[in-house]
Amino acid sequence: MSKEWKTENEDGSVTVRTSAWSPPGDHPVGYGMKLTVKGGKLVKVEGDEEHPISQGRLCVRNLTLADYVHHPSRILTPMKRKPEDRGKDKWTKISWDEAWEIIVPKIKEYKEKHGAESIIVFGGTGRQACIYYYPLGFASIGTPNVCYPLSGWSCYGPRCSITDYVLGAGYPEIDYAGFYEDRYDDPRFQLPELIVEWGKMALYSNPDGFFGHALIDMMKRGAKMIHIDPRITWLGTRCEEVCQLRPGTDSALGLGFLNVIINEELYDKDFVENWTYGFDELKERVQEYPPSKVAGITWVPEDQIIRCARMMATAKPCSIQWGLATDENPNGVQMGHAILSLMAVTGNLDVPGGVTIGPPAALLGKWRVETRSNLSDELWDKRIGAAEWPALSTAMATTHPDETLDTLESGKPYKLRMGWFNSSNFITPTCSAQPDRWYHALKSLEFNVVQDIFMTPTAMAFGDIFLPVSTFAEQDGVVVTHFGRNAVTLGPINEALRVGDTKSDIEVCIELGKQLHPDMWDYDDIPDFFTKQLEPELGVDFDKLREMGVFQPDYTYKKYEKGLLRGDGEPGFNTVTGMVELSSTLFEAWGDDALPYYKEPPYSPISTPELFSEYPLILTTGARKVTSFHSEHRQIAVLREIDPDPEVELHPETAANLGINHGDWVLLENMFGKAKLKAKVTPTIHPKVVHATHGWWFPEKDAEEPSLYGVWQSNINTLVPHKHIGKLGFGCPMKQMICKASRLDSFDSYNIEV
Repeated sequence: MSKEWKTENEDGSVTVRTSAWSPPGDHPVGYGMKLTVKGGKLVKVEGDEEHPISQGRLCVRNLTLADYVHHPSRILTPMKRKPEDRGKDKWTKISWDEAWEIIVPKIKEYKEKHGAESIIVFGGTGRQACIYYYPLGFASIGTPNVCYPLSGWSCYGPRCSITDYVLGAGYPEIDYAGFYEDRYDDPRFQLPELIVEWGKMALYSNPDGFFGHALIDMMKRGAKMIHIDPRITWLGTRCEEVCQLRPGTDSALGLGFLNVIINEELYDKDFVENWTYGFDELKERVQEYPPSKVAGITWVPEDQIIRCARMMATAKPCSIQWGLATDENPNGVQMGHAILSLMAVTGNLDVPGGVTIGPPAALLGKWRVETRSNLSDELWDKRIGAAEWPALSTAMATTHPDETLDTLESGKPYKLRMGWFNSSNFITPTCSAQPDRWYHALKSLEFNVVQDIFMTPTAMAFGDIFLPVSTFAEQDGVVVTHFGRNAVTLGPINEALRVGDTKSDIEVCIELGKQLHPDMWDYDDIPDFFTKQLEPELGVDFDKLREMGVFQPDYTYKKYEKGLLRGDGEPGFNTVTGMVELSSTLFEAWGDDALPYYKEPPYSPISTPELFSEYPLILTTGARKVTSFHSEHRQIAVLREIDPDPEVELHPETAANLGINHGDWVLLENMFGKAKLKAKVTPTIHPKVVHATHGWWFPEKDAEEPSLYGVWQSNINTLVPHKHIGKLGFGCPMKQMICKASRLDSFDSYNIEV
């Protein structure tokens, strides 16, 4: 890449090369971008054609960056309002100094009178928020209670935890040559013969350090694909096989594949013998899941299960990419365990064209958890739910989200008094199950700070102080993209402009931290902070990273053979046994089965037949749309033109039986809640399944309570129950609930209240 990251143009404008991190942009792939600024305005947004990964390609959210940055409703200065005005649009503008003069004494007062544990930080996903809400809580405020309020921590965390416990490594990612300058042409890379996309539409989400368009690139070069999903997606139509399974039955399907591979002796005997633990036990377990039985559970035909299993076993190499469907499933730990077992027994772990692995955490991800050193062991042990759910609290270092709601409602084991909402708009249908319960419970908090870019339903409902955050176009930072997974590839975020009196997440952390815990924040400025993160691990400072544009380290395959995965330098995996644990010693120690197993969803045709007769459709939700990141971007006019309304997909046969036409408003309801969505009639979904979009609120509607921007009208998460989680505390039924559907005359013909 060019070493010029800032260029002055002849017309007086300045072009800055940078890397995207939502919002707005795909999370968290780190597109290379060129931003041109003139007269304090962002006037041009381009993809950076020299970026070795994205190669000039941009998503529609990044293309509308100027609309986002300069939106007239964006909050550009700190604000306050009186406690009695919560829920009302009665804000007064203040300075940052005035905000700190209110916030800092409040924090000190709560810590002195009620203990630091009486304060809780709620974090969001995407953006640098997922990096910084941990240290905001641990090292700036000094509380052990940081909470990602998604039931069962059901986004990415479970996958990372399962991988850590089974492999002693970080979440594996498809090898797509992201660490080579000449990408797929590098002789060290081998094109996957087969790619399995399991519960993941990577082309739309560009998730977890993977650039979705790499799938298209590799298919053009000859890679074949299998897609496993209840819906036939755009990508699925390009695949050799689509396993259109019943939502929530993935674990059974994985065990069915293993049954075929093991019984037909298609597994990699050398890898199994030398690098796995518990193969004989797994072989015995999968006898309980013959393809004929699995077909009845999953709706995937027996012959297709056998055919796909053979394809996975004989393709050399084969790469499996597993997504959010793993996490949003009470049986998701076992699903992940089964998928990892498939990767292992077929010999596709850490090989060219297979899946790449590395340490469980690196660089900023490692630093954010290490900031807990600011807290005493006694205080650390007070984390909500830590003792009850050790599997979750060990890996995630946060409160248990479901236990947190219980604590807010009951005041036990202690009362939470102050909340900090860090880029977390979670009473919209983004993450919290039963957000109506969260809404009422959060009213018990006495003082709240909200940190965000726009006013949201959550901010309007609970905020006493609003702190405005800068977009990635307006700050310096680092995108830890993890292309190639933990051969840490990263890019610089370079400030192109600053609109209003806003600050980045790390600026907020440092400013607050210097007032409360200055020993944890020994940084002169933001570039100094990033230099001190980069130099010890990567040997580059922030200025050098700016010049490089993208840091692409070399990657070493088969690290388990070379002693590169274990702290002691011995060959093997960083687990209790030193091997891939097909039978998990940790799961057993925590009271769960050591082997993967299938458990029926908590509400389904099988587990609750009487309820299913009343609510005869299976509801899945949460799939990405290219125009929004969860609840963000709803106020961007161009994006709303593309996706103006929340949608529910129904099969034509189902819609006809219910008297629903394409474009009608539909009421979805079950025993927990209701939501209004517009019908999208499509043959790409099973007749017994409906899919609802998530994250919907309406910035154009009344801001004040009870409306809160119409947040309850299309809030699909009100249909998802609280604390229906797995045995280790992970997972929730967002992808596998039951419901019924009926036609509405119009959106306004039915009002939903909480």
